[in-house]
Amino acid sequence: MTPGIPPRPGGRSARVRAAVHRAVEELLTESSPEALTMPVIAARAGVHPTTVYRRWGTLGELLASVAASRFSGDIVVPDTGSLRGDLETWMADVATDLADPDTLAVMRAAIGVGEEGGCACVADRHAQLAAILERGGGAPDVERAADLLLGPLYYRAIFTGRPADADWARGLVSVLLG
Repeated sequence: MTPGIPPRPGGRSARVRAAVHRAVEELLTESSPEALTMPVIAARAGVHPTTVYRRWGTLGELLASVAASRFSGDIVVPDTGSLRGDLETWMADVATDLADPDTLAVMRAAIGVGEEGGCACVADRHAQLAAILERGGGAPDVERAADLLLGPLYYRAIFTGRPADADWARGLVSVLLG
């Protein structure tokens, strides 16, 4: 980057990133995460493997990047006028998102590569939850809320193959708030 000249939005770097992310998501819908390799992803994206290695370094870093991109900003923090209403609406939205097979494929692959992948899958959700809780007086802390709301929701979606429906997810709010 040249000093004084802002980076261009888009350009080759953005195209490569989008193509590689799209390739990862497509490959995950077609095969198991074990079949993913940097050369296979590069071939699908139409770039040289060196480009992928230079940008992401490891498959874990790439999957964490895809997960972070996938889960950033896709759910709007609601403002219903009450903490309970905000949490119930948000939980229903998160449950709907977790019912998407493509979302689950990305999450399972990212979690499978280690801590960085798991963090990428929940970082945005924690930020959303924190934003909701900041508005509610006497609200529990984010860690407790995540344990009681997101813990069961993610466990059910990722490990049991039984994604939660919106009503079940909204019911978790009663567990948290009493």
